[in-house]
Amino acid sequence: MKVVITGGGGFLGNQLARQLTKHGQLTAPSGQIENIDEILLFDTHLSDVAKAGLEEHAEIRWVTGDISNRDQVFSLIDRDDISVFHLASMVSGECEERFDDALSINLDGQRHLLEACRSRQSTPRLVFTSSIAAFGGEVMPDTVSDDTKRTPLTTYGMTKVIGELLINDYTRKGFIDGRSARLPTIIIRPGKPNTAASSFASGVLREPLAGQTCELPVDRSQLMPVLGYRDVIDSFIALHEASPDLLGEDRAYGLPSIQLSVAEMIENLEEAAASRDITLGPIVDTPDPVIRHIVATWPTATDGERALKIGVPRPSTLMQIIDTYIDDFM
Repeated sequence: MKVVITGGGGFLGNQLARQLTKHGQLTAPSGQIENIDEILLFDTHLSDVAKAGLEEHAEIRWVTGDISNRDQVFSLIDRDDISVFHLASMVSGECEERFDDALSINLDGQRHLLEACRSRQSTPRLVFTSSIAAFGGEVMPDTVSDDTKRTPLTTYGMTKVIGELLINDYTRKGFIDGRSARLPTIIIRPGKPNTAASSFASGVLREPLAGQTCELPVDRSQLMPVLGYRDVIDSFIALHEASPDLLGEDRAYGLPSIQLSVAEMIENLEEAAASRDITLGPIVDTPDPVIRHIVATWPTATDGERALKIGVPRPSTLMQIIDTYIDDFM
């Protein structure tokens, strides 16, 4: 079978591809476990970093292009024995600045992908990455669950809510076998900061570990739900493999997470660094009103019990996440 990873040029796309090469098999549209003979990573740009650790795998292919290009998206979905992990998306900060592009990439791109899957003579499994930015506003509780009303206060969150609803309806109609993973903030992402409002959550750990200065744009009292990158990859695969009989009508699953304040994250970082004799770079409080406003619209904790019941793993502790990052990238 073939696996397509949109957004394959990103960190999570790379990590997912690595894990799939280890698994070697997935449940195909036939309902049977089949060997993976092709993994296609698709993105607007595929750097050497995106390809790192994958070059020796003969089943890996890379294709650059634009997900808002319907013909190109259809060319990717060229087999009936296919599954899709849809990670491609403009991130929160970009969506606020470039509304039309957000609609073109996050909405039109997903529609093209869904229609391409619909055109096959099978029912492909498709895992869509949503976000806790789907929640917001006065009705939002501190802890959100799959039963919480979705009232996003960002363009990014709006596109994710629509994406979840599209997955549900295309599944209801029998066009795909869809599943949505609603992500908290994922840490620790290596490399340089991106334009996501949540980028600081990795930066406050990553930069000091590298001996670099971190400019912290939010209050240290800010609470947030976080999940380690290994856990989210395992969750993608678990969600893909879950039996349709277990999933029900609402295919959107909020992933479990751990709730931490930024101050607690820094305390854990200092403890981990001391245990490994690492000298940390400084953390400088540099308030950014735009980022603080966006982050303040998001929930501070998630209830992932529904996802746990279908086999999604329990989240690692922050100390485990930090230790894993050091082992993997330092």
